[in-house]
Amino acid sequence: MSNRYHSFDDLPLTMRVEELMPILGIGRNTAYELVHSGQIKGIRIGRSIRIPKSEVIRFLNNT
Repeated sequence: MSNRYHSFDDLPLTMRVEELMPILGIGRNTAYELVHSGQIKGIRIGRSIRIPKSEVIRFLNNT
């Protein structure tokens, strides 16, 4: 999956874990671990997890 985002402005308001992976340059297991551990807060909608853009920016600023 290629990274089609070039700045924070390009990010969607919410994203799936699969969209988060190339942004952070991490694998699927690591992305889910970040969400499940609370390091990145996700919103569960049915069976899917959505990550707000603000959470991604917060996580990147704190690392």
